[in-house]
Amino acid sequence: MNSNSQSADPASTSSHRLADVMGTAIALLTLTLPVFVIAHYSSSNVPYNQPSLTYRMPKGGK
Repeated sequence: MNSNSQSADPASTSSHRLADVMGTAIALLTLTLPVFVIAHYSSSNVPYNQPSLTYRMPKGGK
């Protein structure tokens, strides 16, 4: 008996299809949810504080 052969039982095929759909949904949720959470919490509430890159040159001679 070959353990790699597919079952001809329609119920088995249906449960495999359901498992594929659920796996795809979980994968998409895992990939997209962190992006939306990070975008939501990092967009509007953070003040923009960029350090100044200018400085004064000393006047005069040596």
